[in-house]
Amino acid sequence: MIQIAIAGSSDEKPLEVAVRKTKEFIKALPSDVILMTGGRGGIMEVASEEFRKKGGIVVGILPYSDNGNRFNTVRVKTGLNPVERSGVLIESADVLVVLGGGVGTMIEALMAYNLGIPVIVITGTGYASDRLMELAKEGYFDHKRIVKVIFTDDPKEAAKLALKIGGERSEARDI
Repeated sequence: MIQIAIAGSSDEKPLEVAVRKTKEFIKALPSDVILMTGGRGGIMEVASEEFRKKGGIVVGILPYSDNGNRFNTVRVKTGLNPVERSGVLIESADVLVVLGGGVGTMIEALMAYNLGIPVIVITGTGYASDRLMELAKEGYFDHKRIVKVIFTDDPKEAAKLALKIGGERSEARDI
């Protein structure tokens, strides 16, 4: 099964454009993938709610002993701080999709890149993560060229790419 991790703002009232793009992204995913999130509020909760409506499984990788949002199907209480918890989320993913956020979201994108996990960034969300493209010269965050970072402002395209890339990694992992 493909494990798609998302990174997004935990703002109590996330930006409307990011919410719209998140819903479009989730609607374009089939319900037979595993959606992995940081398990808390904001964009993560929006995505979790939409995916659960489709009958999908949402795994919340939570910091400390948090219960997270009510739409988590599975709660993994890591006992770790939010940055450390992100390592668990990223290491467990076949692909990471950035849905819009600030420093925590951007750290997750950079962490995934550094660990060789494919990264897809949805742009035009109104969040600071939109500027990750400025950092990615020729599609890479640095000279190491670990894994190409894909940018799109189309949530449906992001879902299609996540399925393709995540599927390839999932198959390779299962061999």
